[in-house]
Amino acid sequence: MSLHALPISRPAALRLLVPCDLAQVRPSTGPAAAFLLEHGASEDEVRACELALVEACNNAVKYAAPPSQTEAILVDVLCSENQLELRVNDNTPGFDWPREIELPDPDQENGRGLFLIHSLMDRVIYFRGQNANCLVMRKLRSPLATQPLAAAAVPIDEAQTRLTESEQVIRDMAEELSFCYESLSAIFRCSAEVGKTNNLEEFARRLLTDLAQITSADWFVLRLVLASDVQLRVFVASDPALYTEPLRLNAPDGDALPVELEAAKTREDIWFDHLNPLEETDPLWSAKAGAAGLVHPFFLGDFLVGTLTVGKATSKSLFTAVQANVIHTFTDFLAIQIVNARFSEEQLRTRLISRELEIAKMIQRSLLPKTIPRLPGYGLAGFCESAQQVGGDFYDVLKITDDSVLLIIADVMGKGIPAAMFAAILRSLLRAVPEWMNQPAALLARVNRLLFEELSGVDMFITAQLVFVDVKTRKLTTASAGHCPVLISTDQDPIRSLSPEGLPLGILPDTAFTNHTETLPKSCRVLLYTDGLTEARNDRGEFFGQDRLVRWLKKSSISGKNAEQLKEELAGELSDFQSNNALSDDQTFLIMAE
Repeated sequence: MSLHALPISRPAALRLLVPCDLAQVRPSTGPAAAFLLEHGASEDEVRACELALVEACNNAVKYAAPPSQTEAILVDVLCSENQLELRVNDNTPGFDWPREIELPDPDQENGRGLFLIHSLMDRVIYFRGQNANCLVMRKLRSPLATQPLAAAAVPIDEAQTRLTESEQVIRDMAEELSFCYESLSAIFRCSAEVGKTNNLEEFARRLLTDLAQITSADWFVLRLVLASDVQLRVFVASDPALYTEPLRLNAPDGDALPVELEAAKTREDIWFDHLNPLEETDPLWSAKAGAAGLVHPFFLGDFLVGTLTVGKATSKSLFTAVQANVIHTFTDFLAIQIVNARFSEEQLRTRLISRELEIAKMIQRSLLPKTIPRLPGYGLAGFCESAQQVGGDFYDVLKITDDSVLLIIADVMGKGIPAAMFAAILRSLLRAVPEWMNQPAALLARVNRLLFEELSGVDMFITAQLVFVDVKTRKLTTASAGHCPVLISTDQDPIRSLSPEGLPLGILPDTAFTNHTETLPKSCRVLLYTDGLTEARNDRGEFFGQDRLVRWLKKSSISGKNAEQLKEELAGELSDFQSNNALSDDQTFLIMAE
């Protein structure tokens, strides 16, 4: 990067040359923030400009044409009395600027950057040339400060307060949106890599580099406690100067403990900034004097795994609460992988598995609807019992109109956190397109295309059943991705089993799914379930089986019980059959009763 101050008195100007490298964008644009602060811009204005500039440069790097990938990106920063202006001159083929910029769907990566820039800046203009384009972004400065008092509709103090509150809301929303997209993308990538690499150092560095970019951090250092050790040793750091001497955990308590050791001993986060600076005796001081940061200790049960310190170069540039939560999330995810790789003793493996299952069960429970929508003339009830080995089962009921719903039941084939995470992603994708919810087959095909690469990359797949119910027309339309059949029962007719053709999600990229439509008979019962029901075993090793389930459903049709009562009855049947046997798989079902 090269930095040149242009001899322009008004407006003040700065020119930057940003390398065409994603890893260099954020540090290379740092002088822009310092320049704006120096010329009187507020911290809020600087933060908005910095976020927009980084996003614009990232896009310029990402879409640079091959002949221009070695050329730097020219950035001009102009600061006048009324506005701040950023100009990013890229070397990409360019694109057509959309007339309206809206928040893209959760499964779409393109468009997020434009939406973020548009939210942060007051005006954005894009000039397109031949392999040379210019994005101009403008931020107005303190509009009320230059407005005559007589023109204000409300007292100036109240107007200023309202403006500040509005700007804070917009800024928080933009920041939250950015973190959600970036965190999901990074965790999704890392989830696909679980078990694929034996190089823990490389894995940790890649994950923490993503974390630093998401939280606008300038540096990080990860210390770990190795097996049978009493020291915190640097395992990965972003800067060679951060590879300092080990910290002894049995060191006597004192007034000047290093912040990493203090966090490990107190089991609490330690913050340092210009108000609570690092001691000059702290190992971090020699490399990062005057910095601000957060030290987060992480544990497995009562065992200290290590500490993660993430920092910013300027002591007055603090992490927000949202950024701190992201740091915690990434650290917990990394801790599981560290323990998996570092420890082989049976006791610690058992603790790790218990922790994974606990997290997976929490994720799984969060997928289940807290309340089930009402459907005129029908009752709905769902049940999900997690096994010791979590398989990623879940059900959902999505209201489409007052007279129609989409019933969902799915089973991710896998164990632990990866299965629970894919279940969470599937649920989000299904909820993201309400306009397709009355077309189960088309919706399954779309979700399969979006998930295929990630599922096939980790040798996992998902079975699912979608059922669109319209009680006004008394029609039921179902599509299946290799899932158990839908059962429909009345007190007179034989039980109908609906199982349209369709492979599980993640087997082939362009799987075709089929809709099957039935008329809902009077006083019917509809049951959606996972194979955890039919494959449940008793003390003699016998399966609960499809025939036993069909007999129960037929008997329930003449009992006159509502959906909630039928749920309790079937759960009781399963419990009595299995006696005290531990579940071998999740048991999930959804009942609709007229």
